[in-house]
Amino acid sequence: MTLGDIPEKMQKTLEFVRDDIASIRTGRATPALVENIIIKAYGGSTQMRVLEMAGITTPDPQSLLITPYDSGTVGEIRRDIEAANIGLTPVIDNGVIRIAVPALTTERRQEYVKMLHKKLEDGRVKIRQERHEKMNEFKRMAEAKKLNEDDRFTAEAELQKLTDKMMIEIENIGKNKEEELMRV
Repeated sequence: MTLGDIPEKMQKTLEFVRDDIASIRTGRATPALVENIIIKAYGGSTQMRVLEMAGITTPDPQSLLITPYDSGTVGEIRRDIEAANIGLTPVIDNGVIRIAVPALTTERRQEYVKMLHKKLEDGRVKIRQERHEKMNEFKRMAEAKKLNEDDRFTAEAELQKLTDKMMIEIENIGKNKEEELMRV
């Protein structure tokens, strides 16, 4: 009995968690802070991520430089980054957007750590749900005599091992991000 698509589903959940927490500010400028913000470009007729509309660089640890591929969208990009409410103030400067990333206060760091823990818990819950669905599938197959008890228990043990591995991975991602957040 194989686990089917569960390893891929759990891996996608893990990647989602990793991408989700990458957007949490650490006091240092990284493209991940703004790259996934949706921009309503060309009068609202097109929606694209900043990453798709501009080059994002970090000239120094405290600033971002966004260079739109189409200079006509510079105002829209600035407007929607500001509207995203992520605590950054974009400024247009000669056709590019400059963003100074302020240092985080202790209180703000603690807020971000709380946010991090919530995002990590959401990821854990999703992985547990995926495990629960597969366990129920194994149970139904055993009841329908499509899977004998030994194979069922072997498959369940394999699934639990995979789940534990994913939980450890989420824990490590969280620990690294928390250390990064609390570093002054």
